[in-house]
Amino acid sequence: MKKYLSLLLLSCLMAFTASAQQVRVITGIVTDSLLKSPLANVVVRVKGTDVLTATDKKGEFSLKTPTGALILEINATGYPSVDVAVNARQNKLTVQLTRPQVSDSQRLTEDRVIGALQGKVAGVTNSALSEVVVVGYGVQRRKSVTGSVTRIRGNKMNYAPAPVYNTEDYSPINENIFHSATDQPLSTFSIDVDRASYSNVRRFLNQGMMPEPDAVRVEEMINYFDYQYQAPEGKDPVAIYTDMAICPWNAAHQLIRVALKSKQVDTRELPPSNLVFLIDVSGSMSGENRLPLVKRAFAVLTEQLRPEDKVAIVVYAGAAGVVLPATSGSDKKRILAALDQLEAGGSTAGGAGIQLAYDIAGELYSKNSNTRVILATDGDFNVGVSSDGELTRMIEEKREKGISLSVLGFGMGNYKDNKLELLADKGNGNYAYIDNFEEARRTFVTEFGGTLFTVAKDVKLQVEFNPQFVQSYRLVGYENRVLANEDFNNDKKDAGDMGVGHTVTALYEIIPTGTKGTAVNWVDPLKYQEGKVIGNKSEVLTVKLRYKQPDAKKSILMEKVLPYSNQEITEAPEDFRMAASVAAFGQLLRNSAFKGTATYNQVLSWAGNSKGTDTEGYRAEFIQLVKKAMLLDKQ
Repeated sequence: MKKYLSLLLLSCLMAFTASAQQVRVITGIVTDSLLKSPLANVVVRVKGTDVLTATDKKGEFSLKTPTGALILEINATGYPSVDVAVNARQNKLTVQLTRPQVSDSQRLTEDRVIGALQGKVAGVTNSALSEVVVVGYGVQRRKSVTGSVTRIRGNKMNYAPAPVYNTEDYSPINENIFHSATDQPLSTFSIDVDRASYSNVRRFLNQGMMPEPDAVRVEEMINYFDYQYQAPEGKDPVAIYTDMAICPWNAAHQLIRVALKSKQVDTRELPPSNLVFLIDVSGSMSGENRLPLVKRAFAVLTEQLRPEDKVAIVVYAGAAGVVLPATSGSDKKRILAALDQLEAGGSTAGGAGIQLAYDIAGELYSKNSNTRVILATDGDFNVGVSSDGELTRMIEEKREKGISLSVLGFGMGNYKDNKLELLADKGNGNYAYIDNFEEARRTFVTEFGGTLFTVAKDVKLQVEFNPQFVQSYRLVGYENRVLANEDFNNDKKDAGDMGVGHTVTALYEIIPTGTKGTAVNWVDPLKYQEGKVIGNKSEVLTVKLRYKQPDAKKSILMEKVLPYSNQEITEAPEDFRMAASVAAFGQLLRNSAFKGTATYNQVLSWAGNSKGTDTEGYRAEFIQLVKKAMLLDKQ
């Protein structure tokens, strides 16, 4: 008997040993080859599989992989993707990534200089060249360059040679990665109705340049488009919709759509508005696509004003001043005349301008009104209060007193997207990039109510995934809107607002349960979390939403469940297909580690079959942008 027991134990030990040998752990570090600094959130994946992980803040990773030789894909934003061959005995890696250098073909020619000159250009022979653009994914350098303009001929400017760089600033985007539904079943984030990224990307492509990867915020590109979601009919100002289909860029995965629609309100029923136009008239705002476009944009808004609305105009350059005191919306001629006299010149005291605008808005504030500062600038603050900390503290304080801040971005070359997005976010306002007059018209005419009037504030979403259907998931976009799970029920935590008639679309890419291979490598298997499913076992997920009425302090909870379905993306609703097309395009522009098999040609096909009525022509324009990106990417 002892003999048989010994043999049984030996057999079990051999089986256990063989099983253990099926998996090994590869550790490593990823750094920048030039700066020697660690790179965080670099996706490390076994090529051709869903076995992946990401580097931490120290650039380190640990990945459980099959035994034997394999190839690891290393993908970091702003760097070319790299394949690393790993032999059967290798368990430690050091990977260095190199950013592409700015090529000669990417440098500006005389015809593409878009820098603003301090002062008038006509007749000037020596002037400070304040900004120019050099395209490329090289390290951004903030540098003022002084050159001598020796000749002005037609649209050309010749100036003394000097190295010039793109000083546009974008916050780094660390893409959301897959999370296991067993150890991280909750995904929590604030909604985002901004669309500045899309129009900024359009500006890049229309100028024959690929956008910086960090300029591409996929959620803002998705939410740029109008989707025909049904408005809420009950007491809640927001309706929730969910559906799912096979993921177009990875057929082994599925794509889930969570969509919101806010209520429509007749413009005549909206409360009176107290608006302060805060306009940057510094030297950096000279140029046709800057202050002249700002004036046209605000002129369009002025035409929408009602007699009960009030407008004041504050400008800032080296100092801030009031151009127009509070004026009734019925006196449009006076408002338009004040706008028409504005000229650009001087440095940029943005902080002083914001403070003065808030002081005037405070005088205009009344409980039953929409009081808002609307800032128009390139964000290049260089005089006075300009640090992010000082500005955001001021804006948060005014937000609590009922004064919102919306931001309109203009210009290029020195554009500070990171600062403007932050200011609008802290000010509970919208953020739009105005690259042409049509975008101004859309912002202030087509979507007047949505831009200026809030119907639901501090809107948060929390999605709980059912591990019976979802092995792992990732939120597409919304990287700078992710919240801690405990923030969902915390009514003191600020979140995004929804205006009249707004739509919000969020996409999740999921790896279904039962998919071959291990999807993520974050934590060891948990021992005690196998619990009883509460609710219908066919539910893939539950969406919870919290919002506040515009004048309330306490949030209201809504819920929506998604039952399982397995439809092809071609069978999904038109708006779902369009959103998926835009998401795929954004991931291609970012060279995302999760772009899967998507190609520009596929995006063209998907979008072409999702145009619908396209009354305003935005979807047709999107198709043209995809074609431009496809050509530029080949170059």
